[in-house]
Amino acid sequence: MSFHTATNSSDTLHWSDTDVEVHKIVVGPYENNVFFIRCRHTGESVMLDAANEHEQLLKLCKALGVRTVLETHGHHDHIQAVPQVRDAGYEVGITAADSSMLPSYDYILEDDQMIEVGDLRLHTVTTPGHTPGSICFKLVDKPLLFSGDTLFPGGPGNTSFEHGNFKEIIESIDQRLFTYDKDTIVLPGHGDNTTIGAERPSLDEWIDRGW
Repeated sequence: MSFHTATNSSDTLHWSDTDVEVHKIVVGPYENNVFFIRCRHTGESVMLDAANEHEQLLKLCKALGVRTVLETHGHHDHIQAVPQVRDAGYEVGITAADSSMLPSYDYILEDDQMIEVGDLRLHTVTTPGHTPGSICFKLVDKPLLFSGDTLFPGGPGNTSFEHGNFKEIIESIDQRLFTYDKDTIVLPGHGDNTTIGAERPSLDEWIDRGW
């Protein structure tokens, strides 16, 4: 397994091993991370968050064999490209609790689902707090957790927005995400990677500061 620095689709390669490639592109004024999870055996992929800059996203969808699009939550900066992505024929999934935030979608994501990506499996983990319907994706048998805006280096996602709930996001992180192995790599919706082990010791500090 290894990390990569972007230099074309090889420019976007962020992490890989013999089974999986993770591609990453940063788009839009809020510098959203958009991840593509690709099975190296079948060539099938999913895209996480149709955030912005739809032309770039659609080029990568085609190049990487994207089959569907999964939204981590419904905030505006994560869904700008949803109409264009759906117009291009890609189905978009979102949790029921956040579905009203999208202009349109195709299916509902539920907790504890297994989403097949070629030979890979993504496990859905609902993590309310940043939004009521925030959801994370854990790649089964790999040390990768895609946390959306629930967990970042240095703390939880912002809960000062409408429908945000600090108590809920702390419970989601503590009870659902901090149960993973300390070496699990956390790939958030903005910014850099972290690990469960790097963040778990700070939980009480986050609770004390209130954000």
